[in-house]
Amino acid sequence: MLDRLQAMMASGKSAWTPEQLAVMERLRDAAMKDPYALDELRHLTYNIGPRISGSPQAGQAVEYVAAEMRALGADVTLEKAKVPHWVRGAETAEVVAWPGQTPGTTQKVVLTALGGSVATPAEGLTAEVVVVDDWAQLSALPAGAVKGKILLFNHKFDKELAATGNGLEAYVGGVIYRGGGPSAAGAVGAAAVLVRSVGGADFRLPHTGMTAYAGGVPKIPAAAITAEDADLLKDLSKQGPVKLHLTLTPQTLPDADSYNVIADWKGTEHPEQVVIVSGHLDSWDLGTGAIDDGAGVVVSMQVIHLLHDLGIHPKRTVRFVAWMSEEEGSEGAAQYMVDHKDVMGNHIGAIESDLGCDHPTGIYYAGKPALGQWLRPVAQVLNAIGAETNVASPETGEDIAGLTENGVPSFAPVQDSRYYFNYHHTAADTFDKVDPKHLAENAAVNAVLAYALADSAEPAPR
Repeated sequence: MLDRLQAMMASGKSAWTPEQLAVMERLRDAAMKDPYALDELRHLTYNIGPRISGSPQAGQAVEYVAAEMRALGADVTLEKAKVPHWVRGAETAEVVAWPGQTPGTTQKVVLTALGGSVATPAEGLTAEVVVVDDWAQLSALPAGAVKGKILLFNHKFDKELAATGNGLEAYVGGVIYRGGGPSAAGAVGAAAVLVRSVGGADFRLPHTGMTAYAGGVPKIPAAAITAEDADLLKDLSKQGPVKLHLTLTPQTLPDADSYNVIADWKGTEHPEQVVIVSGHLDSWDLGTGAIDDGAGVVVSMQVIHLLHDLGIHPKRTVRFVAWMSEEEGSEGAAQYMVDHKDVMGNHIGAIESDLGCDHPTGIYYAGKPALGQWLRPVAQVLNAIGAETNVASPETGEDIAGLTENGVPSFAPVQDSRYYFNYHHTAADTFDKVDPKHLAENAAVNAVLAYALADSAEPAPR
């Protein structure tokens, strides 16, 4: 604490003049009062709806966001990218045989297909369920124990870890089963795979998300089931054989044409140098993508809106980017790296917001350790909204990871993640989960940081 206090009070040359710090304060205060981000999010979720890549809604969202940016006077470009086009289809399951079963009855299981999953036969498949908690239990099974059966990975989301503010760490601990489970199950001959939902929801909500199939391994149907139904299947399987009837009818269609939305607020002195502020425009299809990642898109849009309304023109270009297809492989971000590979040196900083929109406590930064001290004056401006911490991190966002790897200083709001994974990738990711005050705080962090990066005397340490 003493070290932190000394660092905050230390004198030394700032990258910004008192006048520039006053502009940051204006941006902060304006963001807290301006309903722009909330209004844009309401339209994205209520009017346009879910925006899975390749869908008509994703295409409509591209056109809408581009039009909104043009209306503010930004230079707008739609940069083309090929994206996956996966359609969910029907998804049902029921337990059809179990110990103690009442004759003539079944039990419904609530589940949802994982992104990229292949289909079952049209009439579904019926097989015995084998339950394991982790990779070690799978490895300990006798050879052939899973062949022709449905394998359930019952790895529990660490709610206690999430409750301490480490929701992302809890998520990472479970999402490896969603990503790798289908290949691991296919490799041992399973007919299908189920994964306990990766999240803290307690209301029988299944959590979708992208999965992957390793080369040379049979592709098998893959779904996430609710925590409650995972517990049901585990308990029943301890008593004796359990059979499940599973029907999934997803389709993988040919890749579709889509776009990243690029909107430049041109710099006055170095327009060729850019500072990215961004979120991803696509979402999963169960909810309406309010917190993942409509919120990240609209608080980034609001940066351009505030610069326009306040008549602020930084030295460098502030570039808003609405990334496409982050959920299904970050194809939009990959295409950006190809299209802009020759001008990486002109990327001065990159910001991504993709961890919901609960209260921000500061800024993550990835790059030189010197960035932490460099950001001290910015932290003091954000102290008024409780977002004064600077936290070093190896990465700050999936879509800007390529920029980070190329040496571009990258940033993200540090957000309260205790509740995010209760709704993330579920049908409950809807507009009502957004607190207007917290959304405004995130917009303030983005606006202050983007301006700071774009108007500093010298670029951020690289």
